[in-house]
Amino acid sequence: MKTISLRLDDREEILLKNYTKINNISLSEFVRNAIFEKLEDNLLLDEKMIMEAREKSEKEKSIPSEDVWKSLGVE
Repeated sequence: MKTISLRLDDREEILLKNYTKINNISLSEFVRNAIFEKLEDNLLLDEKMIMEAREKSEKEKSIPSEDVWKSLGVE
């Protein structure tokens, strides 16, 4: 298992220690959960953006490349 260091000022440390104590979780558990929640949120956002792009591309009219070249006078 790996260890990651985190620099905090005194106020941040007190806030985190109080929060984890009140919620009965370890500091490691809190930080790990926060990191993975952030990753999950970003991955869901990326997935949503991909799905929206896919839906948009399915709705758009496509033109065969041959027709585009002809319309440009390139054959």
